[in-house]
Amino acid sequence: MRIFFVLIFFLSTLLALSIDVKNPDIANGKTVLIEFKKEKNIQYEKVKLDKKSYEIFLHPTDAKKMYALIPISYYKKPNIEELKIEYKTKDAISNAFFMLDIKDGKYKKEKLKVSSKKINPKSKAVKDRTAKEYSEAMKIYGTVTKQNYIDSKFIMPLESKITSAFGNARIYNGTLKGYHGGTDFRAKTPTPIKCSNDGKVVLAKDRFYAGNSVIVDHGHGIYSCYYHLSKFKVKNGDMVKKGQILGLSGSTGRITGPHLHFSIRVGGVQVDPLQFISLMNKNIFNGEKI
Repeated sequence: MRIFFVLIFFLSTLLALSIDVKNPDIANGKTVLIEFKKEKNIQYEKVKLDKKSYEIFLHPTDAKKMYALIPISYYKKPNIEELKIEYKTKDAISNAFFMLDIKDGKYKKEKLKVSSKKINPKSKAVKDRTAKEYSEAMKIYGTVTKQNYIDSKFIMPLESKITSAFGNARIYNGTLKGYHGGTDFRAKTPTPIKCSNDGKVVLAKDRFYAGNSVIVDHGHGIYSCYYHLSKFKVKNGDMVKKGQILGLSGSTGRITGPHLHFSIRVGGVQVDPLQFISLMNKNIFNGEKI
């Protein structure tokens, strides 16, 4: 009975504040979208999950709204989690709470065979290189650009068969090495790879594991990533448009054959790119089809 009354309290609070949690039932590795209606005497500050804070931004397509994206880590265990929204009124700083029902994504396992040199490199030079590349990438993903570059639906980087889904446990040469942080598309060399939405190229370089890589900053903590390219068509610092060719597919880096690895980062966290695109296109961009 107590849980029932607590849920009623949460619901009434959300209604009073005009907050719409689009998908409170969510699996690990997915993204939660929250929309806020602008109100005269309320200033929304941030959203907290666990000990991490997420910013609330101006809505890309509706001047009367704001929004927040909450990434759920792949490693998050099934549980009922509390989200806290901090906001200001003319009298005080207050909090609103609601619950997320985080479920098990039930991701599959897949076995891959790659060069042993790409699994556990022994060379100090290679170890130094991969550590530097990891640090560089984390610095990029940890940067939240206040400017928003997008105002229309996302598109897929190419139309092709998906060969490996997000979240699959990766077993390289018989050893578990984590999970697949993106979606792989079949892409014979050299297939043109399109940018998923407007943004700024913040990395275009060859990396040990990801091969020739392009990372695009879309603003508001959203990044799209395109790996294993054979050729670049853009450079670091370029402003790019949705549908623009970023490069050509290939088989560079740690790979079993030619394909495109496509991934999305939100607030520094790897999330399912297909669920993210569907969520944004359905709710932010008026349900337009990809």
